[in-house]
Amino acid sequence: MTLSGIELRYLVNEISKKTSDYYVSNIYGITKNALLFKLHHPENPDVMLMVSTNGMWISSIKIDQIEQNKILKRLRSDLLRLKLSKIEQIGAERIVYLRFSGFDKEFTLVGEFFGDGNIILCNKEMKILALLHSIDVRHRRLCVGLPYTPPPQKGLDVFEISKENIDEIKTSNLAVANWVGRTFGLPKKFAEEIFHIVKIDPKIKGSSLQDDDIKRIFESMKNLIENIVTGNHNPVIIKNNSSIEVSPIKLENVENAMPIGSFIEGLDTVFSQSIVNAGKDVQSSSVDKKIQELETRLEEQTRAIKLVKDKAEKISAVAKSLSKMTSQGIMSIEDAVAFKNLMKLNSQVIKEKGISFLKIEDEKIKVDLETSLLSIASTLFNEAKKQSLAIPSIEKQIVKTENEIEKLKDQSEIVKDSVSYSEIRKKNWFERYRWFYTSDGLLAIGGRDSSSNSAIIRKHLEKNDKVFHAEIFGSPFFILKNSDNATPASLNETANATVCFSRAWREAMYGMNAYWVNPEQVKKAAPSGQYLPKGSFTIDGQRNFVKISSMRLAVGLFKQNENFLITCGPLEPIKKNCECYTVIEPSGLESTDIAKKIRTEFIKMKGEIVKNINLDDFVRVLPAGKSHVVESGLGNATD
Repeated sequence: MTLSGIELRYLVNEISKKTSDYYVSNIYGITKNALLFKLHHPENPDVMLMVSTNGMWISSIKIDQIEQNKILKRLRSDLLRLKLSKIEQIGAERIVYLRFSGFDKEFTLVGEFFGDGNIILCNKEMKILALLHSIDVRHRRLCVGLPYTPPPQKGLDVFEISKENIDEIKTSNLAVANWVGRTFGLPKKFAEEIFHIVKIDPKIKGSSLQDDDIKRIFESMKNLIENIVTGNHNPVIIKNNSSIEVSPIKLENVENAMPIGSFIEGLDTVFSQSIVNAGKDVQSSSVDKKIQELETRLEEQTRAIKLVKDKAEKISAVAKSLSKMTSQGIMSIEDAVAFKNLMKLNSQVIKEKGISFLKIEDEKIKVDLETSLLSIASTLFNEAKKQSLAIPSIEKQIVKTENEIEKLKDQSEIVKDSVSYSEIRKKNWFERYRWFYTSDGLLAIGGRDSSSNSAIIRKHLEKNDKVFHAEIFGSPFFILKNSDNATPASLNETANATVCFSRAWREAMYGMNAYWVNPEQVKKAAPSGQYLPKGSFTIDGQRNFVKISSMRLAVGLFKQNENFLITCGPLEPIKKNCECYTVIEPSGLESTDIAKKIRTEFIKMKGEIVKNINLDDFVRVLPAGKSHVVESGLGNATD
């Protein structure tokens, strides 16, 4: 299926709402024509935005890379960490501009969702920096270095229609639904639906319409467009024998329509499955080609056996006929009666370059015409036997070919299964921050940056909590939730995490102190005449200090209901609450490399459970700076 301009306008509006103030935290290449943008917000759940040559939608699944995408590297170089500042559609065209800005840079990603589709990266001046497909046709040229130019507009802008535009239908001899579709660029299904609503035959000519009909068509068209664009609709998935598509509205005379929660959800189902299916075909194409070649060989081998059997039978039939003729007193193959009998069996005596042959069908067998019929018959029997001896050899080749086909079919299924995807789990609110459960089962949450530092204090600090901070610039705030009766163990563990997730880890600064205070001691406003940077607060009254002598954290696999989460905190609570763990200390490998190593260790201990967890989830929980692995093991919560 392809998106229409009015469906795209709805998507632009919805995606704009859901991604306001989000920035690009990662970009994944899925196929040569599809990219997945991971959009992050310091306080809200991540959003996964799929942009492909078919369209764009918010996705609930993460598809593993199927093919290389040639502009992925450039997109990562230019767009990572930039804010998605605006999404806009060009009129009613199937073209979208995604504007990215930040760090004094501006870029526009153009999605063209018509024809073969295209994804184009432009700078602030709309000069093309990278694109999937270069274009050189009569009315436009697109390639790196040229300014981006949209295609010529076709038809009227459906969002700017007036009754006067519709009045022109009376001058047309086209079917009314066809005229509306062509004039306003509406798909046939929506053009026909407009006429079904007003109970006018969509096939009648425009010249036969009355003024009242025009008015009703105009109102019906406006309402349908508005309902689709504003989300005032009941979307359905339509399944036919050979296709599946999603529609924002239930269409007249359409069967097998299944209601769904939202149009975006339906697109995610239909388009994502299409990407996965296409990926399976891509991955297995080379194997499938070999299977086709072997199946062709098998057909040839099967035909060869039939051909050999037929030849042997026909040669034997002639030999038997010659033997029978001898009992009738015929002694020479050149006898007239023998000649007639041979003709009945599609056989004849021929000579080539002075040599005599008995031609049976297309087979030529050398014979001595002066010998007896019995002798010639014996020669033919020997030839038939010789032909038959080839059959077992061909049969062996057939068995070998069949075995090769079966092996390749198994291999093809394995390759197809390698195209995998995982459902994006709806995350807990605390996963936006650093978090772990203490040995006493209390939740500790900490800031990742100034925005999340501010968020945990302003949004999540309650009167029964305790607030932690380290005596170092660049320390996060940690909150120990519901900790009125917290034991020293929980207090020490949270203090330890506060220091380890500070600048102290990156610089391997041992022997730092942390302290905790009560919520009322945290002042969210600066003293009169002073300024507080974002994410900073003032502390009043006595501070309860905790000296942290070691710098050690543990990454753990935490099971919550049916889900498995990656967490990081002090060793004792992680070991107690998790299925498995890996201990790390400062210095060593960069975050991505150490995350890969930890994930590998977890896979050894927990197998398939961990394979479904993205590497990003491991990277996200690690402290800023380099780390090295000290030990790994099974936790006390393991099954």
